[in-house]
Amino acid sequence: MPETPILLTPAPYHLLSYGTLLGTTVFHSFINGFVMFKALPRPQFAAVQTRLFPIYFGIQSVVPLILAGTYPGGGPKIDASGITGLLETHNRWGFLLPIITMGASGLVNLLVLLPATKKCMAERYAQERKDGKKSYDAAPHSQEMLALNRKFGKLHGVSSLLNLSAFIATLVYGVALSTRLS
Repeated sequence: MPETPILLTPAPYHLLSYGTLLGTTVFHSFINGFVMFKALPRPQFAAVQTRLFPIYFGIQSVVPLILAGTYPGGGPKIDASGITGLLETHNRWGFLLPIITMGASGLVNLLVLLPATKKCMAERYAQERKDGKKSYDAAPHSQEMLALNRKFGKLHGVSSLLNLSAFIATLVYGVALSTRLS
């Protein structure tokens, strides 16, 4: 029986998807945001981030589905590939849980926290016009602006924690995946 060409197997798509997710997460979380925050005035920084986050969280939401569908079986305890293989008991901690964590983090950020943050930002802009002062200007601030700044901080903090959990899950998955190379 002839060997299947590698491009007709899920393996390259799995590895390229994983690399894309890890690279995107590292770049956006640890480089892009910090550089833009230091280089751009706040309004431009917010405008760019508002456009980037839906793409970024979309990648975090979709790529884990691709990883699940192209999961490589054939580990130390020969298992099935794809979702069937992920559901095997010995794959739940190293493979299934990280994939669920990655995807769920991206979805919550995309569908819940991003819209709530955009709404809070719009409320802050409206309050800035009312107060005649930017949300990030030196104190004192109106009680309304203080409340909106606290709300924004909480939303940003929860989003950052979810992003960090997705990053850690991506690393855990990569380490587990590397066991398939030996």
